[in-house]
Amino acid sequence: MSDNDVSLQALLPYNREKALEYAYTWATTRNPQYFDYSNLGGDCTNFTSQCILAGGGIMNYTRDLGWYYNNTNDKAPAWTGVPHFFNFFTRTTGGPGPVGREIGLWEIEAGDVIQLAFQETSRFSHSLVVVKCGNPPVVDNVLINTHTYDRKDYPLSKYFWSRIRFIKILGSYSG
Repeated sequence: MSDNDVSLQALLPYNREKALEYAYTWATTRNPQYFDYSNLGGDCTNFTSQCILAGGGIMNYTRDLGWYYNNTNDKAPAWTGVPHFFNFFTRTTGGPGPVGREIGLWEIEAGDVIQLAFQETSRFSHSLVVVKCGNPPVVDNVLINTHTYDRKDYPLSKYFWSRIRFIKILGSYSG
């Protein structure tokens, strides 16, 4: 393994409680520190990124390949873009920033992320923050918060998707 392999770096903990507190505070309104992308392709991944940042996520300022937000026009594609978010969080190379891994539904917990693809495109195009789930988690007992079409404690089972993936947030690397 190289020194850049994420498994060799110290992982800082993810504070799920802080992420969830943020997800509930801003689920149906907007934090004025961030631009609302609802009319520019959607605000769901922007909201998801904000929640993870609140949970202790560390920004990675690598142009184009990182995960950061400075302002409306100075942000990484992974901050607001569904596929870029997934690629950044599931990366196997090092560098600062939050990291996760794709998991099965049975491993999901509050503070993790779900991404959906819809039948018309089958491309992943929507990010959701898990805020509650049963034990064991199943589609019928998972609740989410999200933006674009604002939802708070919304049942995952009410969505009609063609594909679904689950991302376990593991923590952040400091760099």
